[in-house]
Amino acid sequence: MLRFGTASNRLAILVSLNRRIPSHHRFLLNPLSARAMSNKVEKSESEWRAVLSPEQFRILRQKGTEPAGTGEYDKHSTPGVYSCAGCGTPLYKSTTKFNSGCGWPAFFDAIPGAVSRHEDNSWGMKRIEITCTACGGHLGHVFKGEGFPTPTDERHCVNSVSLKFHDEK
Repeated sequence: MLRFGTASNRLAILVSLNRRIPSHHRFLLNPLSARAMSNKVEKSESEWRAVLSPEQFRILRQKGTEPAGTGEYDKHSTPGVYSCAGCGTPLYKSTTKFNSGCGWPAFFDAIPGAVSRHEDNSWGMKRIEITCTACGGHLGHVFKGEGFPTPTDERHCVNSVSLKFHDEK
């Protein structure tokens, strides 16, 4: 195995040599995934407060939740990409968005490597919290096995305030 350069460079070399890429490394071939993994964003609380609105700070940095049905992206259906409102990292493609009827934007999958999962036992519930891999901003929660007709049987329930939409161009 080649042992030089970054993981992305090694994968590119393997591809050029027509070698099989291990499945646990394939997500690095996606340029959006590589961006999420390489651009860690670290700011102090005061730096976050300076760049986020009070509502964005409450949700992204303090793990808040916007009221159901109030977010601008709940029923949004324009083609494009949803990025983290805190750091700009691309998180979700509009092709993975679906109407779950829950009152928040719902996606069945994230851009590989862009979203991290963490156990959340707050409020007396056991859930899986989802955060932006780059900046750690709280996005919402992911639920599995609800029976939605999606390829992953998952619902990423995301606060609109955590997102910024970019039209497909």
